[in-house]
Amino acid sequence: MPKVNPLPVEELSWTCNPERFSFKTTEELPSLQAIIGQDRALRSIDFGLGIPNSNYNMFVLGESGTGKNTTVLDIITRKAKGEPVPDDWCYVFNFSDPDMPTAINLPPGTGSEFASDMNELIDTLRRDIPKVFESKDYEKHRDEILEGQQERTRALFFRLEQKAIERGLLLKKTVSGLAVVPAKGNKPMSQEDFDNLPAERKVLIEQDLTILQEKLSDAIREARNIEKETKERINALDREVVQYVVNPLVNELLEKFKQFKGVVEYLYKVKENVLENIDDFRPKEEMPLAIGGIRLQKQEPTFDRFRVNLIVNNKDTEGAPVICETNPTYYNLFGRVEYKVQLGVATTDFTMIKAGSVHKANGGYLIVNALDVLKNIFVYDSLKRMIKNGEVRIEDVWEQYRLVSSTTLKPSPIPSKIKIVLIGEPFIYYILHNLDNEYRKLFKVKADFDNVMPNDASNVEKYAHFVATRCREENLIPFDRTGVARIVELACRYAGDKERLTARFNEIKNLVVEASYWAGAAGAKSVTIEHVEKAESERIYRNSKISDKLRDYIKDDTILVDTEGRVVGQVNGLAILDPGDFAFGKPSRITAKTYMGDAGVVNIEREVKMSGRIHNKALMILTNYLGERYAQKFPLTLSASITFEQLYDEVEGDSATCTEVYALLSSLSGLPIDQGIAVTGSMNQKGEVQPIGGVNEKIEGFFEICKTKGLTGKQGVIIPKRNVRNLMLRKEVIEAVKEGQFSIYPISMVDEGFEILTGVEIGERDSQGNFTEGTASYLVEKKLYGLAKSLKEFGRPQPEKKALADENRKEAARPFDEKK
Repeated sequence: MPKVNPLPVEELSWTCNPERFSFKTTEELPSLQAIIGQDRALRSIDFGLGIPNSNYNMFVLGESGTGKNTTVLDIITRKAKGEPVPDDWCYVFNFSDPDMPTAINLPPGTGSEFASDMNELIDTLRRDIPKVFESKDYEKHRDEILEGQQERTRALFFRLEQKAIERGLLLKKTVSGLAVVPAKGNKPMSQEDFDNLPAERKVLIEQDLTILQEKLSDAIREARNIEKETKERINALDREVVQYVVNPLVNELLEKFKQFKGVVEYLYKVKENVLENIDDFRPKEEMPLAIGGIRLQKQEPTFDRFRVNLIVNNKDTEGAPVICETNPTYYNLFGRVEYKVQLGVATTDFTMIKAGSVHKANGGYLIVNALDVLKNIFVYDSLKRMIKNGEVRIEDVWEQYRLVSSTTLKPSPIPSKIKIVLIGEPFIYYILHNLDNEYRKLFKVKADFDNVMPNDASNVEKYAHFVATRCREENLIPFDRTGVARIVELACRYAGDKERLTARFNEIKNLVVEASYWAGAAGAKSVTIEHVEKAESERIYRNSKISDKLRDYIKDDTILVDTEGRVVGQVNGLAILDPGDFAFGKPSRITAKTYMGDAGVVNIEREVKMSGRIHNKALMILTNYLGERYAQKFPLTLSASITFEQLYDEVEGDSATCTEVYALLSSLSGLPIDQGIAVTGSMNQKGEVQPIGGVNEKIEGFFEICKTKGLTGKQGVIIPKRNVRNLMLRKEVIEAVKEGQFSIYPISMVDEGFEILTGVEIGERDSQGNFTEGTASYLVEKKLYGLAKSLKEFGRPQPEKKALADENRKEAARPFDEKK
């Protein structure tokens, strides 16, 4: 097997040459007009916005910081400016069913005119109608009607009184009204006088009383009819004179809004309601003095029923509305009916209907965060219902959960035509897509923002324009070529790939802002490479307390990690710790012990349930690899244990598979492992080394430990060869490699790493299937064969053991290969 050489310095990082840029500072560059490296997402957004079907709503997904929110808002805003402005919407009083206010739509800007005209109409009516009732002509006609009524009523009762006198009777006013009583002279007859009359006289009087009482009843009915007729004539008079005021005003509005059917129907109902409620417009009458000498005013009538509640006013809107709702609660989205409390009683009316973001976005675009939608109760289902039904309703969603239902308004629904854009993390998209069938029907467009982009000349140039745009928009110090070049290099490191640049522009923006700060603190007129590196180092320092603490624990041997010497069955593995704000590499001691038995390879972490499924799978692959390589002529019979020393939390992942193989091989062969070389890498059953994540952080983490304990020139890290393209190491590590103080070994097969760790050739099978004596594989197979044979011998009866011992003594002098 060819010897693996350490990587040259050129392979440890990618460098952006500042000379590739033609500008001196970013002030010379124009602003960036579009996002970089998101062609797939941009095409999806254009498609989703262009297709008019109501079921082609959009879900924009991507990692945080990829610029999806800003990009979506910018694209939709630019597109919306060229689209027609949607109608205004208002609610008016429903004279037929007051609990169901009527929705009316009008062209943009007309709604405010309509509301203003209605306010002016009512103010005019309240001013002019009382004047009509105070006019002399009205009073003259009213007095004539009342005098006619009084004359007819007096004549009616005069004739009745004359008939009563002719029969010796009188009409007497009592508490209960008029009554016919016997007369004596010109006065009512007393009961005593009536009792002294002869019986025949009494009978005649009673007969006359009955007749006259019937005539009195007829007269009273006639008087009431006269009074009713009078009221009708007065009402007709009132209606006639009020129409002289109402008709011109209403007809003017009818002419103005004649093309809007809803407004015309409403104005006719307003006119009729005014004529039916003329008393509301009469002059106020003062109430008599109450107790304490306080004069009470008559309760003021309300005219709110004639107002217009303009809930959506697009008068000043340019193009289609674009609403980005940052707090999508149910009421913020779908509107609500407010209440006012007076004397402990909650009341409401149609003027207290408030629009939600859905109403404001009607005819345009609504942008909401998917997670916020799911966190707020009722919102997600209501959004889907609105899309399916094509209408938006204002409802009291808590009504069904109350013990006692209360009367509330039920405004008529408003037709909706909205393009909804949900923005969220990928896991939310896939949860909804896989678990909700309706979601797949209603949100058919997926705009997926990538977190990386190709590292090519075009994107590097666009990165420079991005920095220039941020400096211009944030009022920052401009960058020179070296500063931009270092920004691009760090973008490559953030992507974790020499051939990629990160698309998480929020991180780059933060770096630009912080570098500008440090340049300003130094009094520089432009941001250079030194200021960018200062910003990066300060960011690391702010977030690396945990990493520094772990390094201190290793330095004082609280956590045991050796960086010198050789030990059998012990290897330094590398893991990644990521609390969230800063990821760093952490060395871990991995040990293995082998002994006679048939338990196989035991993962101690698995036994105590401290390992994940991927890690458990890696251990099974390891076992199968050992069996395929060393157990072709005898069974793989051994007991072995592997563990991460001083591990107090769960271990997951397969990046320690190579490390665990080396620990086992060392324990079986007895070959000590160099503790100055750490290992990371996954492997398959064929022994091929597979790439892992976080290679830069792992290398730098072990380098920091070696530097703390002292660099010897023999230390280094073994990594998968397929991870060389991911190397973007810090300058400190690169300098140590250049000076021969640290080495990085890329391997393709797991055997290559064991040779580096032990200095002993791993060995290959010859034509007879045997390993060369003295190689590592020879020693491993010899140990495994001995364990298998000892276990078999241990299980034999006593006579067989004696015979086998004699046979073994005869073969003791034979070489190991011949024994096989």
